[in-house]
Amino acid sequence: MNDILCPTDFTAAAASAQRYATAIAAASNSSITLLHVLDKHHHQSDALASASAQMGTAADKLLRTVKVNEVFREGDPLKQIIAESGKGHALMVVGTHGPKGLRQSLLGADILKLVRQVSLPSLVVQAESPADPRMERILLPVAGHADINGLLDAVSHLAKTFSAEVHIFQIIRPGEAPSEHLMENKALMLARMEKDGIRRVEANVPSTVFSMGFAEQTIRYAQEIGAGCIAVMPGRVTSTVGSRMPKRNAY
Repeated sequence: MNDILCPTDFTAAAASAQRYATAIAAASNSSITLLHVLDKHHHQSDALASASAQMGTAADKLLRTVKVNEVFREGDPLKQIIAESGKGHALMVVGTHGPKGLRQSLLGADILKLVRQVSLPSLVVQAESPADPRMERILLPVAGHADINGLLDAVSHLAKTFSAEVHIFQIIRPGEAPSEHLMENKALMLARMEKDGIRRVEANVPSTVFSMGFAEQTIRYAQEIGAGCIAVMPGRVTSTVGSRMPKRNAY
């Protein structure tokens, strides 16, 4: 990794993302680009001065550990972050405010919209995520997407950075055989981790929760093993490394 993009709106969620970005950057000898998007109200000099001061404070904290670039953009936050994501960064680490308390400046319930459109892998972090960014275990649910190579690239980089163990996770429903494509993807996941020298666990877990999807049982397993993150893909082919598991509840 050469540079990690870290959008910030100077909230607790953004500060949490900066901790994780710093840990990854320090372990991989990377720099961090702090990005703040100025909305239409920031043309006022006092608002711009306040944003500049907050950016300087955030950068000063990170400079104790890693090299930091400061970038201001003006316009719609979603569009500007997506535009910056195409500027040669290796990873984006971003905080989410979750579905409640949505802030227009960054990105609450719009976080899925963002990670579907950025051009690089993303680590999504909550304000409540543990203060210690170590990731001893990464949960990798078996994905049914047509092309999972981007996802595997992201997981491999993160696992190597933290010397993490990857749990390749599949829920087995009674009387229901997984599709041939799903099994091919699982074999690809196992082979890639072996090739890259990453410790791995094949977790075939019987279904115990009646639901339309697999989210609830996946989160339960992540909490049981103390997973540092869940690695998933959104609806399009951009790979995404999912959010760090908080101590109280999962994102």
